[in-house]
Amino acid sequence: MGISKSGDTTRPSPTGRPRDSGRDLAILDATLALLTEVGYDQLSMEAVAGRSGAAKTTIYRRYSDKAALVAAAVEHRSPAKPPRPKGKSLREDVHALTAWLARSISEQDVGLLGALFTGMRSDPRLAEAMRRILRQDQTAMTDGLVHHAACRLAPGAAPLFAEVAPAVILHRVVVVGEPCDAAFVAHLVDDVLLPLLSTPADPNHPHTQET
Repeated sequence: MGISKSGDTTRPSPTGRPRDSGRDLAILDATLALLTEVGYDQLSMEAVAGRSGAAKTTIYRRYSDKAALVAAAVEHRSPAKPPRPKGKSLREDVHALTAWLARSISEQDVGLLGALFTGMRSDPRLAEAMRRILRQDQTAMTDGLVHHAACRLAPGAAPLFAEVAPAVILHRVVVVGEPCDAAFVAHLVDDVLLPLLSTPADPNHPHTQET
């Protein structure tokens, strides 16, 4: 759950005392900046306190450890909700969702992504928290597709999309270092995703198109 942005000053803390939302945002922004600069292993609560101007005790009152702090910062930075499917075909729905996903991933700092991946390998607590966030994101991303196009989806298509599409886009952005432009998104949708996701009865399915 991200930091609430409604209101400019305070909201109740779990202990009943008001919390300064501006201070919360400063802590989370400082965490992301330092994570990109020094990596997860070198990140410390002391450094976050110094960058954000918050006392270290203030940070520990909000977050039990470094993993919890980083997870909260990542969750706060999460992109906007995915578009609701509105297309007249499965291709239109999958294309809209894939284009949104490509933009969301491309806007992330590559150094931040690398720091998170490294941290997940070295800290099981961070890995657990990040997987929880990713499961929430995957559910939000595929729920609309399932409800709108269930009859045109192959069995297990939604979780398959949630695994394959982000993996291919991440590889394109991080490993290959090329942009996810319109041509690449169309290639990903038509040549990779639709053959995996659509049922043979759907007009988008390549076997159906060949007959």
